[in-house]
Amino acid sequence: MTGPTQILALNRFDAGSAIGLKGRLGSLVEKRQRYFGTSSVLFYEQPLEIARAEGVFMYDTSGKPYLDVYNNVPVVGHCHPAVTAAISEQTARLNTNTRYLYESLTNYAETLLATFPAELSNLLLTCTGSEANDIALRIASAWTGGSGFVVTETAYHGNTMAVMEVSPSSYQQGRALPAHIRTIPAPDAFRLAPGEDLAQVFAAHLDRAIADLERNGIRFAGLIVDTIFSSDGVFPAPAGFLAKAVECVHRAGGLFIADEVQPGFGRTGQSHWCFQRHGVVPDVVTLGKPMGNGFPMAGVITRPELLECFTAETGYFNTFAGNPVAVAAGQAVLDVLDQEGLIANAEGVGRYLRDGLSNLARADARIGDVRGAGLFIGLEFVDADNAPDAALARFVINQMKERGILIGAAGAYGNVLKIRPALCFSRAHADQFLETLDAVLRIA
Repeated sequence: MTGPTQILALNRFDAGSAIGLKGRLGSLVEKRQRYFGTSSVLFYEQPLEIARAEGVFMYDTSGKPYLDVYNNVPVVGHCHPAVTAAISEQTARLNTNTRYLYESLTNYAETLLATFPAELSNLLLTCTGSEANDIALRIASAWTGGSGFVVTETAYHGNTMAVMEVSPSSYQQGRALPAHIRTIPAPDAFRLAPGEDLAQVFAAHLDRAIADLERNGIRFAGLIVDTIFSSDGVFPAPAGFLAKAVECVHRAGGLFIADEVQPGFGRTGQSHWCFQRHGVVPDVVTLGKPMGNGFPMAGVITRPELLECFTAETGYFNTFAGNPVAVAAGQAVLDVLDQEGLIANAEGVGRYLRDGLSNLARADARIGDVRGAGLFIGLEFVDADNAPDAALARFVINQMKERGILIGAAGAYGNVLKIRPALCFSRAHADQFLETLDAVLRIA
């Protein structure tokens, strides 16, 4: 298994190489390692010192631009002027917690909830996606009385103790799953056997996992999935395949938790939320990362009766969640998505980019699969035997960086390029990415 911990190792700077770095960069790396120890993570074989960012570009201290095709947090673009102005103006006026009334908070909730199905009418705010997923697990346990959860084999949902237990991709080699967690294979249509139906296969795996929990005396509480399965390798299709799995969840008395932390806020095109591609209504939806375009805010969306059950069992208060500055950032993000037509742009430019990648794939058998929705795309590298080729992915990532393009990897083996630029990404940016990838593959 290869997850965020291991995939970073494929793409990141080797700490042992710090001795070879000279001057300012070497000194900075040495201090970073000294102060942060083994928790320090730096991307690329030669790390970058980033000084500023704007739109879809980041700039190092020498002023060299890098097209950012990886960071999904600045969903409307790095340092968007509308978001930065909203944060600056609000922090100069008022910043406090949610135990006071202020109209901007209720206005924001109204605007955000209007993008969801009517059943999902309550919002609970947190600071991070990890906190949001932790609350989601607690809601499911409170409602069902169960503790058993099912996740995909290389899922990642965050960093709290409870959420780490449903994030097997972050387990170090040899660590066993907790007794109340079951994993199922990712919905990988690329490796589906001939004649198999993805929806039926995925649902069958889920049914078996739930049955195994019950056999071991563990009541099933829910299924939690990142709705585009990004850590598993980006699996968006066919649209609708999740519906059978959700039926299984409800038949077994559990809740379906849709983790929209990475694919949400229009990234997958057509609508604000990736779960809408599948024609399902989740019981709980979790939000994070792009919600404040870099300002830390996240949230949980659910039905009133589920929230009432949770709050009857335990109180909830978060000092920073829903503060006026976060609300200003969040409202600005929603406004920019609408005013600049960024969801439609994600759909159009995403299709253009996937078409371009598919053209490259027709000429290069090492590109085994191109898949995605909107501006969330996975490109899978394989060897001559159609096996995952992580070495090629690592080479491409570092060579692209040298040529001014930032990209990362995902998937169980780290062989899938994870392509998720800001939604202001244009066709010209897509062309730059395609031309550079073509050039790198020619020397690989």
